[in-house]
Amino acid sequence: MKYTKLPNTELKVSKICLGSMTWGQQNSEAEGHEQLDYALDKGVNFIDTAEMYSTPAKPETQGSTEKVIGSWLKKTGRRDEVVIASKIAGPAEMVSHIRENMGYHREALEDAIHNSLKRLQTDHIDLYQLHWPERNTNFFGKRGYDHSEEEKWEDNFRQILEDLQHFVDQGKIGHIGLSNETPFGLMRFLEESKNDLPRVSTVQNPYNLLNRKDEIGLTEILHRENVGLFPYSPLGMGTLSGKHLNGIQKNTRLSLFPQYNRYSNEEAVRATRKYKELADKHDMSLTHLALAFVNQQPFVTSNIIGATSIDQLKENIESIEVVLSEEIMEEVNEIHNSIPNPAP
Repeated sequence: MKYTKLPNTELKVSKICLGSMTWGQQNSEAEGHEQLDYALDKGVNFIDTAEMYSTPAKPETQGSTEKVIGSWLKKTGRRDEVVIASKIAGPAEMVSHIRENMGYHREALEDAIHNSLKRLQTDHIDLYQLHWPERNTNFFGKRGYDHSEEEKWEDNFRQILEDLQHFVDQGKIGHIGLSNETPFGLMRFLEESKNDLPRVSTVQNPYNLLNRKDEIGLTEILHRENVGLFPYSPLGMGTLSGKHLNGIQKNTRLSLFPQYNRYSNEEAVRATRKYKELADKHDMSLTHLALAFVNQQPFVTSNIIGATSIDQLKENIESIEVVLSEEIMEEVNEIHNSIPNPAP
């Protein structure tokens, strides 16, 4: 395994992070524990979760993933060996069952952090993230920003940081991160943090061969401000394994939850075929090509991989040993330039 520091902290984290959102629906508690045991044995020490998981979000399974992690921590006593990242859900209809007054105000943060700590059976969360912006902006597959004069949101970046500081001071959270955030949002949080407030360490956004939109505006900020990208969906919900190129496979995420079709449009499939041909040409799996591409980006702190089986997990973790040559990277960019960001 390879390791790095969580930006602006002393925390050493593995370059591969274990994603967990399937635990509680697609995966049982026992399977989640098995994945945790296997990943730690392979040197992974970073786990990402969220209060809304497992997904898709449902009242009857809300918090189930954190409970799986918590029962594993209690059973193994390995809390000191892992860095745990979790998230508070933002306002949205799909998570309205979590609490009555959604948002990132003090009362919501108090409720979210308290319940996450209880489910995780720990006294602190190392990296605490805002799952998506409260304001109207472009995320979850939306290409551009459409301004609304009717928007009721008011600038509250400083207030959020002041409220998060309260929980940092209590020792309940260590560091803060953002998720599904734009360059504007990141810069506003960084600007306000100059007032002796918590500084953003990472941004957890989708990033993969089919979605490199953050290279347009966000990655310059990441480099210049020492913030790390914490990519999710590096395999585009499994499409970049190549397994769906001849049709959606049964008993997979895309067959069970057809609403997750973000990476399955015609242009994305065409690009995936080209990347598969490139992987075949260089005698590697498409999975390894896709994950290695993300792993070796200089702005990436840790690559969030997910799996529903140990065989998938094994292949995903082994991608850390794959290094793409300059030649392969040039060929990747040729494909990208011909079909740029087909699945933002």
